[in-house]
Amino acid sequence: MKQNDTIQLAPPGAGLPAVELFIARLLYPVQLRLGSRESFRALFEKERGAIRELIEKFTLENGGERVLIERPMGLEDSSRYWSLWMTLDHLRILNDVTSGVILSLCKGVVPSRIANTAVVKPSPDVTSSIVADYEASCDRFLEMAVGIENLKTPIRYIHPWFGPLDAYGWYALAGVHLGLHRVQIERILQGLRSTASE
Repeated sequence: MKQNDTIQLAPPGAGLPAVELFIARLLYPVQLRLGSRESFRALFEKERGAIRELIEKFTLENGGERVLIERPMGLEDSSRYWSLWMTLDHLRILNDVTSGVILSLCKGVVPSRIANTAVVKPSPDVTSSIVADYEASCDRFLEMAVGIENLKTPIRYIHPWFGPLDAYGWYALAGVHLGLHRVQIERILQGLRSTASE
């Protein structure tokens, strides 16, 4: 479905519904305990591949068209009226921000800026060039961790939803984050197909 003037979205940074956030905060520590560095990398690569397949199977001349989607669990309300290009731009931003956080923690430095979902929203003016930029950010993220022996740092940086996380916790989130937005991309493409068939 498409956006119109009568629809109001929550402001950027408003977060998730309380019950949904409560459940996420219960489940994420379990994911950390059950997973491993290798499994989290594998998840990142799997979701990256799934996103690439979605993009390659679609005609992308309308990739800049914003589509209002039903909100998937884990997605802020303000993020459900994006284009395909905007979603990839957001992923590029988060891949690079997360890499920076991990590298900083592994050097024994807590980033000075407070993590805030409102400041990592994409530009509505992004173009198809974002496809290559997004892929490059995925490469940077994977390469960033190769030389790091231990991600379980003694210092932590506060995630806006999950609280203080060490570098391992931030690393584990990256694949989960791709998966969330892969669902968003699926819904955007469904919306574009529906519009095209009308």
